[in-house]
Parts: sequence; C-alpha cells; structure tokens
Amino acid sequence: MVYYLYIFCILVNVHSIMAVRSTGPLLARLRDLMKLKYLGEPIQGYIVLSEDAHQNEYISACDGRRAFITGFTGSAGVALITQNEALLWTDGRYFVQAQQQLDDNWTLMKMGLPDTPTLAEWLTKNMKAGSRIAVDANLITYSEWRRINKEIKYKGINLVPLDTNLIDRMWSDRPSIPSNPVKPLNITFTGKKCGEKVEEVRQKMTEKNATILLVTALDEIAWLLNLRGSDITYNPVFYSYVIVTHTDVHLFVDDKKLDSTVPEHFKSENLSVIIQPYDKLHTFFNDILASDNSKTGKVWVSDRSSYNLVNIVPKSNRISKPTPIPLMKAIKNSVEINGLKNAHIKDGAALCSYFAWLEENISLGNLTEISGAEKLLSFRSLQEDFVGPSFETISSSGPNGGIIHYSPTPETDRKLSVDEMYLCDSGGQFLDGTTDVTRTLHFGTPTEYQKECFTRVFKGQANLAMSKFPHKILGNCLDSYARRFLWDVGLDYMHGTGHGIGAYLNVHEGPMGISWREIPNDPGLQAGMFLSNEPGYYEEDFGIRIEDIVLVKDSTTDYKMPQKPFLQFETVTLCPIQTKMLMIDLLTDKEIDYLNEYHHRCLEVLTPLLEKLNDQRALTWLKKETQPIKR
Repeated sequence: MVYYLYIFCILVNVHSIMAVRSTGPLLARLRDLMKLKYLGEPIQGYIVLSEDAHQNEYISACDGRRAFITGFTGSAGVALITQNEALLWTDGRYFVQAQQQLDDNWTLMKMGLPDTPTLAEWLTKNMKAGSRIAVDANLITYSEWRRINKEIKYKGINLVPLDTNLIDRMWSDRPSIPSNPVKPLNITFTGKKCGEKVEEVRQKMTEKNATILLVTALDEIAWLLNLRGSDITYNPVFYSYVIVTHTDVHLFVDDKKLDSTVPEHFKSENLSVIIQPYDKLHTFFNDILASDNSKTGKVWVSDRSSYNLVNIVPKSNRISKPTPIPLMKAIKNSVEINGLKNAHIKDGAALCSYFAWLEENISLGNLTEISGAEKLLSFRSLQEDFVGPSFETISSSGPNGGIIHYSPTPETDRKLSVDEMYLCDSGGQFLDGTTDVTRTLHFGTPTEYQKECFTRVFKGQANLAMSKFPHKILGNCLDSYARRFLWDVGLDYMHGTGHGIGAYLNVHEGPMGISWREIPNDPGLQAGMFLSNEPGYYEEDFGIRIEDIVLVKDSTTDYKMPQKPFLQFETVTLCPIQTKMLMIDLLTDKEIDYLNEYHHRCLEVLTPLLEKLNDQRALTWLKKETQPIKR
C-alpha cells in the first residue's frame, strides 16, 4: 500500500463520482465560534488537522474532524478556515478524490505542485499582521507547530494554541471514543519479553542522560508492552500513553478495557507496570516534572508528540528527538522474521484462491470491486491466526485504478470486466505478522501500451529486489532503481517506493523508507527490517502497481571492504505476477531468471497449503501462472 507520496502529479478523469456533502451551514457555525470571547480574543483563522492526539495516520471515527468539516474523507490533508475562505491541502494521492468530494465552499490546494503555496506561505500572503490563527494544541505535533510558527511570525501573524477543539463543540453526533479489549500478544509471536524491551529502552535513555521517557505513539506502546487492541480500525493498537523512568513504567489507559490476563502477562514477562487513568496523563506528567526525578537528567519526548505535551518540558531539559522505540521495532527479531514470513505464505495462498476464483467468474458480468474485496476477505479468513484486514482493500477496475488510494464505495462500485485492468492492493493482520501486497491483472487482452507500462514497472521492481547495497544506506539512494525503466521513456509515478511494515502492527511503519527524497530521521537500511517494494504507473483509464514485502538481510558479495558490510533484499510476498502482461523482449536474461526463480518458489511453497485447503481451482491457477517464461 503506497505511503510516502510526493510532488509528481497526473490529472485523472474519473468516471465514478463520489458523494458531495454541503458544508455551508457547518462553516457558518464554525466562523461564529471563531468570534466568541471564550477564546480570549476572536481568531481570524482556524486549522483543522487529520491526526488525533497520538498523531496516528489512521484514526477512529471520533477523530475525523477534518472529514466532518470538509466532506473530504481521504486519510491525509489539513484544512484552514478564515472568515472568508475555506481551503484544503492534500497530496497527489487524493487530488481526484478531493475534487469530487469538496463542495463549492472549498478551494483545493494541491500540495507539492510548483504554484501551490504551503499553508504557512498562504497565511503570510493573505492574512494581516496581528491575525490570530488557532489550532488544537493537543493534535498538532511540536515539530509542525514550530515550523509553521517560524514561517508566519516574522509577518506578525500569531499561531494560537487552543486546549479546546472548535469542531468538537459543533459536532453533536460525534462518535464515542472506542474502548475495545486489550490483550497480551504471546511470546511465541513477539520473540522478546516486554521486560527485556523496557530494559533496552532504559539503556538508550542512559546514553542520552534521560531520566524520563514519554511515549505517545500507539504502535510504539503496543510493541513495547506486547499488547494489542483494536481501537483504530485495521490497526491493532489501543488508546494509551506510557511513561518510562529508570524505576517505573506507567501505563495510562482505561483499565476497564484491559483483559483479565494482562496482569499475569506483565508478571510473566518480568515487568512491573503501574496502571493510571488515560485522562490523567497531563496531570501526572506535570507532577513528575516538578519532582526530583527530572532534576538530574533529561526528559525525552518526541517532537512528533503534541505541542501541548512537548511544551510542558522546559527546553533546557528536553530531548525532542524520536524515541528509541521506532528503530527497535523496525529491526525484527528472529521470531518476528519467521512470523512475518509465515504470514505472507498464508496470505499468498489466500490471494491465489481469490485470483483463481476471479478468473473463473469475472466473465459472468456480475462481479464488482466491492464484491471482489469481500470475496478476498473470505479467503483470508480461512487462514490460521487471521485477525482482519490491515487496511481498506484497494479493489479498483479500469479508471479507478488510476486513483492511487481508491477504495470502492456504493457510489463508485464498478463492475469487474475482462476488458479492463484490475488493481488489487490488500493486506491482512495475522497474529504472526502483517501483510501488504498489490497485484495488477488483466483477464482479457491488454493493449501493447499497457503491457509496456506493466513491463517497465516490473523491471523496476525486480531490479530493486535484486539490488545489493551498503549497511545503513538511506532509502532515497535506492529509489531510482525502481523508477529507472519508466524514466527511460518519460514516465514516472507520484508516490514513494517503499515503507516499513509492522509485526502484527501498523501496515505503515517507520523510521525508514524508500523514496525519491530524504526521509526525516531515516536511520538507513539495516538487517531485520521489512519494507514494501511497490513501483507503479497511473493513467486516465488504468493503474499499475506491483507490490511485495521484502526483508533486509546480510549479503554475500564477491569482494569485501573492511568495516563495510553489504545487504540485500529477500522477497517474502508469495503470489504470481501475471506473465501475460509482460513484453518478454524488454526483459534481460537476469530479469527472466529472477521471475522464473520467484515463481518456482511460489509454486513450491504455496502448493502444500492450497492442497491442505483442498482448493483445486487455486492449485490449477498457481501452476498455470508460474510456468517459466522464455524468449
């Protein structure tokens, strides 16, 4: 599933129209609230963010404030409302969707295009000196606050932190905050006790002279404590905060949601945890900062945490860098590595079952994007330790495939046809791992141009998969491996090439990635990391993406340099790539050998599982689709 999206843009004429909601009355009410005295003084602008208080990429319905006020339901974007203007900034994944969903009250600001100002640039050009621009200080990150404030203050424009949220004040039917069960994840899946993880974190704290560490990211907390929840759809996380000192661990959570086995879990994994109410975090954090605990060392809180939390800590006593947990989490241990590999085997079997079923039934003319996604879910559900999807399935036919982050709705649900390309980007959450895979297929006769585009995408994907590179190389150094063959003919794609993935955690995970530009705080690629490898190409009538998950591992090279180890990728996704879409004459012998070896592995590994499921249709399809290709 594509993640890091940047400035390259194409315009797509979408044949399916999404619903538009009238936002005029909501904007009028918000503008009235902006004038009220309880704000201290009236504000001239209000920023509405996509994120929640934990800065999650995916959010619960109760935190969908930007979607509520704009009508735009994409996962990324920021809105600015003044007394006369309403603007939405979003990236290239969502230009088409935003154009469809925004009503006439809104102006779409296409992020990354040369003529599009950033939010801060727009404020400096359009707002008067002395203007007060407010934002919920519990939602905006400290780093984002600092960046915007730095850009606008020299024009005399004030960024105002609010403890209250104006959208919440007008959202009468706002969904309640989820409070779903939190359960331990067994050591057979995690590979390391939470007590050991906390001790490793404390060692990192000692290196930084930190006596207090505040953890606000939900996936970091779930990984650290070997707990999983379901407060956010598709993400096995739960609303919580953690404070780690050298003597204590404090978990701030609604204790009613904790499974009865949690206390014994902590005991068996050698960790003493003090449970505190979720809503007492700010009070406790203030109290502990006022105590002697913070006087002899630093307080470590990520600058990706909220402005309100980071700002509590005096700057002189603050480490505002990413916590040590993202990198620890990204480098999987041997149990997690084996679990992720096993999850992808199960996922591959489900995909074979689905594509075989689809090939057999698509000509009936009654299948749609939604019914296809539902059938895929039913096949995944047959697999051991399956929990649910890892994100909303991108089941897209024909022109809908050209919308990078398209997900079908009843209004846009398109029939699947042998006359169109079908792009399916999907993933599963298993107790032993998280999956994310994309395949693009044509069940009829593709055009020569479609085949050339597909072949160039495949060549990029294969060459990245076969690459060898130095330890800790930054991902942006490898990005051109995937784009080169599209670049050769003047084509490109408007998203990054790879994102990290969790072990029964979030489908998008940092701190590393593969993109055309540098990723903030990128530690470089290291053995044990899992990333996606997903180049693509998109036009008006079709979209192409081929996505596998790869493991970074030690490499054997012909020569060795002192103190310079090399790495390579191992593809763990197992699902055939449709060879009818390839122009064989465009492939090198090395690329042909790579694909034949990959397909042999798919056949060898997936056959026993499909036999166990007694899925003869999938077995026949797998054998057909993995036949060696040759000139």
